[in-house]
Amino acid sequence: MNDFVFHNPDKVYFGKDIMKNLPEELLQFGKKVLMVYGGGSIKKNGLYDLVKKLCSEHGIALFELSGVEPNPRHTTANKGAEICKKEKIDVVLAVGGGSTIDCAKGVAAAAVIASGNVWDLVSTGTWVTNALPVVAILTNAATGSEMDGWAVISNMETNEKIGLGGSALIPRVAFENPEYSYTLPVYQTACGAFDIFNHVLDNYYLAGDAIFDMVLEMQEAVMRAVVKWTPIAMAEPENYEARANLMWASSMALNTILDAGTVHGCACHAMEHELSAYYDITHGHGLAILAPRWLEYILDETTAPAIARLGVKVFGLDENPDAMDGAKHAIAAVSDFCFRTLGLQSTLTDLGIDSTHFRAMAEHACGGGEITGLKHLAPADVQEIYKMCL
Repeated sequence: MNDFVFHNPDKVYFGKDIMKNLPEELLQFGKKVLMVYGGGSIKKNGLYDLVKKLCSEHGIALFELSGVEPNPRHTTANKGAEICKKEKIDVVLAVGGGSTIDCAKGVAAAAVIASGNVWDLVSTGTWVTNALPVVAILTNAATGSEMDGWAVISNMETNEKIGLGGSALIPRVAFENPEYSYTLPVYQTACGAFDIFNHVLDNYYLAGDAIFDMVLEMQEAVMRAVVKWTPIAMAEPENYEARANLMWASSMALNTILDAGTVHGCACHAMEHELSAYYDITHGHGLAILAPRWLEYILDETTAPAIARLGVKVFGLDENPDAMDGAKHAIAAVSDFCFRTLGLQSTLTDLGIDSTHFRAMAEHACGGGEITGLKHLAPADVQEIYKMCL
């Protein structure tokens, strides 16, 4: 186990009767709020009107940035930063899923720099220690952005999708009411669920010698929750227990409590960000296509025991004395979950993607070196994994 520091200042309100606390939390930062949101879903479910009503009743001036994309653009974040500068905004309020929260973080960071251009921070890998405060109202269990210090911003002009991180980007307060996810389409529920699952699998689980037994079991519990509750949420969209379990799993998967010194190179996320940057596909779907092939590619005598354990502890497979055979069954279980249970298309070809950009994507995913992990990946390895996904 590696050395680590745990500190998460995010205050979370979780449950049905929580929005009454929104005004007092916003007012601790000031009376000028920029509300960031995506399409019209928050208007259909009444959340938009509720936020406006609560702010109006408490003398809070509400400004708006709408139209946030599923892969939020740096240009959209810059528009928000411009509003913040012009109107002297005190706090950025994200109302939506992970993309909206990511964009709000980009807005908050860009609003306090002279250029007002978030890409100046993203492209230089700047760790953000100064930003406007962010408050999040979560409507989709997926990215974990409601409780972490990261955002992913896309520059479609350069085909880049890159993470922006910093202690100042952790939301000060998050509101998580599972009822706000009732109206999500089945496809979005499925993609979000696999994003949660893959956050654990990709970020922490296959960590080699950096094993902290208690945390390993917590990681498995989060993945098990996704496997158990996602098909229920898909079949019964208004099942509160299913939505609640997925929403809390989202926050737990990436708020660093499962870290405990086990972080590695996040291979699937690095590879998928290239797919989203070039083809603007849904992030969770790209991860689902990549993950089983990645596991298959890294499978050897050294990785087999850890992958086999995944099958036993998360999918309930019988323990197999032959680690290699057990690992193959575990990979099959992951594949079955992605393409049968979640019903996601299984290949990049299904999404209209061919091998045209694979070499450039692989090189960028590796950042000039390798993606570290249980098995390190060079650009040639990444290219092969992309080809396996066709």
